[in-house]
Amino acid sequence: MVALTPISRTEPAFYVPVVAAFGAFFGIFIGTGQGNLILGVLGGAALMGLAAFVLTKLIKVEKAGRWALTVLVALGGLALAGIPGLVIGVFFGWFFGFLSFWLYEGRYRAKIPPYLTPGQVFWHFAFRTICGSIFVFLITPILVVMPLSFNAENFFTFTPEMLRFDPAGYSLKHYRDFFTNDAWQSAMMNSLKIAPVATLLSVSFGTLAAIGLSQPHVPFRRLIMAILISPMIVPLIISAAGMYFFYSRIGLQGTYIGVVLAHAALGIPFVIITVTATLVGFDSSLTRAAANMGANPVTTFFRVQMPLILPGVISGGLFAFITSFDEVVVVLFVGSAGQKTLPWQMFIGLREQISPTILAVATILVGISICLLTVVELLRRRSERMRGMSPS
Repeated sequence: MVALTPISRTEPAFYVPVVAAFGAFFGIFIGTGQGNLILGVLGGAALMGLAAFVLTKLIKVEKAGRWALTVLVALGGLALAGIPGLVIGVFFGWFFGFLSFWLYEGRYRAKIPPYLTPGQVFWHFAFRTICGSIFVFLITPILVVMPLSFNAENFFTFTPEMLRFDPAGYSLKHYRDFFTNDAWQSAMMNSLKIAPVATLLSVSFGTLAAIGLSQPHVPFRRLIMAILISPMIVPLIISAAGMYFFYSRIGLQGTYIGVVLAHAALGIPFVIITVTATLVGFDSSLTRAAANMGANPVTTFFRVQMPLILPGVISGGLFAFITSFDEVVVVLFVGSAGQKTLPWQMFIGLREQISPTILAVATILVGISICLLTVVELLRRRSERMRGMSPS
């Protein structure tokens, strides 16, 4: 029988190596920035492990120890990288001070079931640490792009003025260039013409397909579903090449309708998946009750079924809109100069004339995506509440 670990103070043999491991992880970034990865890893592990031991065994007063570590690490960051290093040092110092006492006092077990074994506790936090690390590596490039879009110079790197937080190093000129440049505005208008129509088609066909495939009597449901969601699975370059040869035969290549239909085909899988997920909690007895009351199928759909699956429909539509608005590969194959969208213009800017205006556009697109995904999350929560109120 495996003994359970109580919530109590832990030994240095436990928390010092854990803090040192975190120090080695963050040392990767510092060492890479200073040109010596190995020194960064070893130095981060040694310094943070030593700091954890000193804080808990010599200083012992948590508030004073955490403040002292924050100040020391901030000063070290200031010496290595100036004001940006100072800001990062404050965060690192606070984090490692918190981590050291959090592990030493055993507070890491406060909000988890007390019956978990040490191995289960380790996996509980290791899983969250792995997910957090993946999130950091995914989100860091986006966070780097945003401040670079305010660069006062025509560079894709942080200038000395930006690193010193000098107001002269920052400017909105790249945003002004986006809103005043005819090429960028033409591309923006094309995206706003194509994406809404493609979204409307995706929502219409995807919703009808999801409702039809949710019926148990439909033959070959799984095969049809696999075919309909294949644009999400098949590599985009293959889909784009296939659309190019097909549209060339029927005269749609290089036309507005062709681009809209291509983007609609890419958005339909998202609508089908979200609407199908919503239909899982739908009570089919409601449609039968409406039919018994004399409602025809169209009235039943719009008055009974549609209000209940609306969150899934809107969520799928938002995903379809984002897919169309951000897509560049397919439009390069099936579009022409007259359908040059915003991502296409960004691609041309990277290939032909590198301009930080691309960073400003990327920042705007990130902001739009965040707003749309926030709406999706709110709709998802609303859908869950509605399913909880359902008689089923």
